[in-house]
Amino acid sequence: MSLILIPSVERRVIRAPSLELRAAANTPPKLGGYAALFNSASDDLGGFTEVISPGAFRNAIPKSDIRALFNHDPNYVLGRNKAGTLSVSEDNRGLAMEVEPPDIGWVRDLLVSVERGDIDQMSFGFRVAPNGDEWVITDDAVTRTISEVDELFDVSVVTYPAYPDTDVAVRSMNAWKKQHEIVTAPPATVQRDIRRRRQKLFEAMNR
Repeated sequence: MSLILIPSVERRVIRAPSLELRAAANTPPKLGGYAALFNSASDDLGGFTEVISPGAFRNAIPKSDIRALFNHDPNYVLGRNKAGTLSVSEDNRGLAMEVEPPDIGWVRDLLVSVERGDIDQMSFGFRVAPNGDEWVITDDAVTRTISEVDELFDVSVVTYPAYPDTDVAVRSMNAWKKQHEIVTAPPATVQRDIRRRRQKLFEAMNR
């Protein structure tokens, strides 16, 4: 079986441990944690870093049909918000989730792995809203800030962080550069050119 690919979906992983097994007496076990953290710079995503602003998921959560998956695989469903088996919400830290998975063989194996600490990370699939991101280019860094997510597709328990899907983000960055007439030269080169022009203008004014 192959994964179902949804156009314009981006995926990110929290590398820090963010998943835990929540088990209480006489109640089914649950998995909970954070699929995204606010105001936390990502690793290098291939030429840029990313920050998610508080409130970015506020509009997306109520209208999205969100699944909890294992490794983003739609063949391994842990829960779904519309079925009442998955809870997804924002708090002051980030995108929180809690899922009550079904009592079936592969899930029991997964819960053992989580309890042992073999699996402790999460990821999420999303689409950014139109004008929902902003790019800032400085001398030595390119930063994307996501202020609004249009739709959440899944929150996933992941075995290990795969390289994130950044094609959509790169297209967004290139469109932003074009809109703001930023040349495709490296940022440091752009800044040096700006300083050179300013210096020439200053010298001309003081002749």
